[in-house]
Amino acid sequence: MMKKAWILQGGWDGHEPHLTSKRFQKMLENNGYEAVIHDTLDVLADLNALMQLDLIVFCWTMGQIKNEYTENVSKAVGAGVGLAGCHGGMCDSFRNDTHWQFMTGGQWVSHPGGDGIHYTVHINHGSSPITQGLADFEVESEHYYLHIDPAIEVLATTRFPSVPYYHISNKPVDMPVVWTKYWGNGRVFYTSLGHHDDVFDKSPTAGVLMERGLVWAGEGKAYAIEHKLDTTRFENKAQMY
Repeated sequence: MMKKAWILQGGWDGHEPHLTSKRFQKMLENNGYEAVIHDTLDVLADLNALMQLDLIVFCWTMGQIKNEYTENVSKAVGAGVGLAGCHGGMCDSFRNDTHWQFMTGGQWVSHPGGDGIHYTVHINHGSSPITQGLADFEVESEHYYLHIDPAIEVLATTRFPSVPYYHISNKPVDMPVVWTKYWGNGRVFYTSLGHHDDVFDKSPTAGVLMERGLVWAGEGKAYAIEHKLDTTRFENKAQMY
């Protein structure tokens, strides 16, 4: 049976959500998905429809979301539906929604120097198939500084600081660029790359990571079913604020 994905596009146009959505749709179709793009968050009102999906992809920056929509996504992902996205399209989607930030694993707070910063992305090799066979690579784009969930599995990092800004008074840090995490039975994938759509062409390894991450996140539901994981154990256990 063909897997199903929804791609939510919208928010700030500067992140080119229509271009990235089309790119991700093609990636998913190349991997046997039926990928539908939506221009409204109102589709998230239908929890039953969300539960039928294998993957939800967000390309939505600086928006507002109803609590019930966040809760529906949370329930669907908790039951095994994957969640994936890039840059501000997922970890700067809804700045006032801490539940969203908890689920996705991080929140953008700054990009010192703005666009056009040259930096290196260092691959962390380990157990994840997402990074298998990949080498460190160069990027020229925004350099994302994020507040992150310490529970994430970091697949790639970059070194800060790269430009003079207030934070250079502190020690150098290795900031996560690519990570995975779990939300209940669901798999979550994120990469901070993707300020503009063409970063995936200029730095092809970024595109490989994105495609592999989408596929990895979308396999979580089938895994949960195959291994008979309890999809109801998280229900009514958390309170929304």
